[in-house]
Amino acid sequence: MATTAAVIVAAGRGTRSRDAGTVPKQYLPLAGHPVLAHSLRTLSAHPNVHRTIVVYNPEDTALYAEATAPYAARLEAPVPGGATRQASVLAGLEALSADPPEHVLIHDAARPFLTAALIDRLIGALAEHPGAIAAEPLSDTLKQAGPEEAITRTVDRAGLWRAQTPQAFHYAAILDAHRRAAAAGRSDFTDDAAIAEWAGLTVKLIASGTQNMKLTTSADIALAERLLAPAATHLEPRNGTGFDVHRFTDGDHVWLCGVKIAHTHRLEGHSDADVGLHALTDALLGAIGDGDIGQHFPPSDEKWRGAASKLFLADAAARVRKLNGRISNVDVTFLCEAPKIGPHRDSMRATVADILGIEATRVGIKATTMEKLGFIGRGEGIAAMASATVLLPA
Repeated sequence: MATTAAVIVAAGRGTRSRDAGTVPKQYLPLAGHPVLAHSLRTLSAHPNVHRTIVVYNPEDTALYAEATAPYAARLEAPVPGGATRQASVLAGLEALSADPPEHVLIHDAARPFLTAALIDRLIGALAEHPGAIAAEPLSDTLKQAGPEEAITRTVDRAGLWRAQTPQAFHYAAILDAHRRAAAAGRSDFTDDAAIAEWAGLTVKLIASGTQNMKLTTSADIALAERLLAPAATHLEPRNGTGFDVHRFTDGDHVWLCGVKIAHTHRLEGHSDADVGLHALTDALLGAIGDGDIGQHFPPSDEKWRGAASKLFLADAAARVRKLNGRISNVDVTFLCEAPKIGPHRDSMRATVADILGIEATRVGIKATTMEKLGFIGRGEGIAAMASATVLLPA
């Protein structure tokens, strides 16, 4: 029987999903386990995958150790990745060269819905082809955009597929192709099939499905949570509230719910003093009974001086997901005389929704004045009240 090794690429920094948490997406909790662990579970249990190696970023050593602990005995030593995905894959392939397998599966850690059946089909295709990849035929009509996002033409979708992973190859052939590409100074390939095509290898398309999705944004992670949640799990609502206030000081702008607004003053605080996100962070923490913002991000810690408050809210959202919970809706009310909130409401809703990985329709933003009463009425500062509803397994 041909030997098959798996290379899991997990060295990326996940910048587009960083709003979903403070760690790279491959280590974020998903249905109670790190994203990376879902692929490892499937690969380690497959009878025809004999070796598995993870390409990682050494800065994530502690996260890697935690994510891979249940499978450590079946994993080879991790390999440091490169500056690009292409370089990381080559590093993983080279690590196998001392004892080369006949076949190799290359898989992105950010695709947690890997199945044994898909692995079977990919390995089986290698009996007749040098390479085979998981892919999905396009079903949507494609439009090409021009200036100002105006449609210039409709693209014929016939024969077009969306490439996924795993991508399976004869090991010697894909290693040679990667080495040749590196020697030629080519570092622009976005997947291994593209390198194989460039090297003259025939690659077979193996129909997968939409569920073999790649987690790119915080919204993707929220969707993956819903897909993995047991249908029979009963969720009960938990409500939390938050309140915060900051005084004005010298400056020319304020941050409110993640939006920078020009103003005659700025809000004073250890971080960016985003009073709306501070109140909302406390509301989420209150809903799950997990302390408050000052406990997790103490103002005495210089690490948080000037920090963007979206990091605090993203951390609270990650804590909800770690409990297999779901954010149902959030609401923020500003108490201020100025600046005007209305012109920025839509931007605030979109920003909060992106941080939390929920639809903007689940975010409420509003404001009221204090009719010139008190310190807020005198224009000395801004306060915010927030509420959050979270659904947690009973």
